[in-house]
Amino acid sequence: MHVEGLQTLGDPSRLRIVEILRGGEHSVNDIVENVDIDQSGVSRHLRILQEAGFVRVRPDGQRRFYSLCPGPFRDLDAWISQYRQLWEGRLDKFSEALARKRGAKKSGLETKTSSRGRTS
Repeated sequence: MHVEGLQTLGDPSRLRIVEILRGGEHSVNDIVENVDIDQSGVSRHLRILQEAGFVRVRPDGQRRFYSLCPGPFRDLDAWISQYRQLWEGRLDKFSEALARKRGAKKSGLETKTSSRGRTS
């Protein structure tokens, strides 16, 4: 599911539609007004998002209203969190190494400065 979900959201037009729907429920026409795609293209992207489980549709007479489904986003977040721990650990180690290097450099400068300040 994760690779397919990322592929689904990897399309810039679909990602833009998801960003629009983050603000709440919208009709197809509302979405068309906010993207540079014609109505049939928006409908096609919404169908793909719906089939992947990212959006749901609520019919209201002739109109269709779309909103986001939280489930697939939670699944992606849980999957990504495994990797987040990996890179956060590496960033913590990098930060520690950088602090040690800065401390050593600062200590070296202080030693040089204090030895220069002495008079014989």
